[in-house]
Amino acid sequence: MYHLYKEMLNNYLKSKSEHTLYSAQQFSKEMLEKDMSPEEVISLHKSVIQELQQMNNEAVTDFIDSFDILLEVMIGYGLAHREHLSLRDRQRQLESELTVAARMQQSLLPSGKIELNSVDFGVISVPAGKMSGDYYHYFIDEQGHIGAAVADVIGKGVPAAMCMSMIKYAIDSLPEQRLQPAALLENLNRVVARNIDDDMFITMIYGSYDPKAHRFHYSSAGHEPCLFYCAESDTFRELKTKGLVLGVSSKVRYEEYYQDLEPGDFIVLLSDGVTECRIEDEFIDIKQITQLLRKYKHLPAQLMVDQVFSELEKIQDFKLNDDFTLLILRRNV
Repeated sequence: MYHLYKEMLNNYLKSKSEHTLYSAQQFSKEMLEKDMSPEEVISLHKSVIQELQQMNNEAVTDFIDSFDILLEVMIGYGLAHREHLSLRDRQRQLESELTVAARMQQSLLPSGKIELNSVDFGVISVPAGKMSGDYYHYFIDEQGHIGAAVADVIGKGVPAAMCMSMIKYAIDSLPEQRLQPAALLENLNRVVARNIDDDMFITMIYGSYDPKAHRFHYSSAGHEPCLFYCAESDTFRELKTKGLVLGVSSKVRYEEYYQDLEPGDFIVLLSDGVTECRIEDEFIDIKQITQLLRKYKHLPAQLMVDQVFSELEKIQDFKLNDDFTLLILRRNV
């Protein structure tokens, strides 16, 4: 900063250029970025004047003129400082709004546990930032039927939180369809298409489990395929589906699929934050994810998802590139 200021002042004393005065105001912005106080600028000015005197071996004849530069710097400092305070206030207001939205997001997530002897259930959802674009939902009815969903809102911040609110209340308002994944997605899609902007859309997978028939019905709206683990063969496979993302068109039909579960089998629902975890500059593949799931399959479902997240977080140096959601539903008996 010293040499920059010295060069600027020396140029002005030689040329009296208006352009140099403009440079002085730009200098004040750099000064503010480096947390220099006005007192430090006065001291800097004094030091430069003294050096110029020594270099010329005489008093600086334009000593009074040098204060033109100092005046411009201080004026620029005042303006930049005022702008800085305004930006800081706006940032604090935005942080406050994001905190409220994050709390609202958290309140939308189910808080109760799935307590059923025939089923082991676990879920983890961790945002990459303060706000999350992921949403999950689950419920259990009086007959022990379980509904579960994972969704990813393409968008962040407050609009994403509002979309999640819409998803939750739309699902809650369709109790008769919560065991019919395809019908539920079709109705949910019509709600979403009417109420979100054209540049937003939502991927979602929804499934329902019948503990008496041991059958998992599921449908997808452009979401990551869920995984099925077969305990007898100790193998994983993707349960691939077809379906357009929510919100693109209100006239979409969704297909419904099912998978029977034997004791020890489990279903894995996940967001793309799981499949897009990175080791250095490369995405991990689905084989690496299934290896982790197999490594911890002896644990209860909740501990399993916690351990898988812990390992994937560790290999990314504890820096998530995307929101992470992982849900497991396992048949016990």
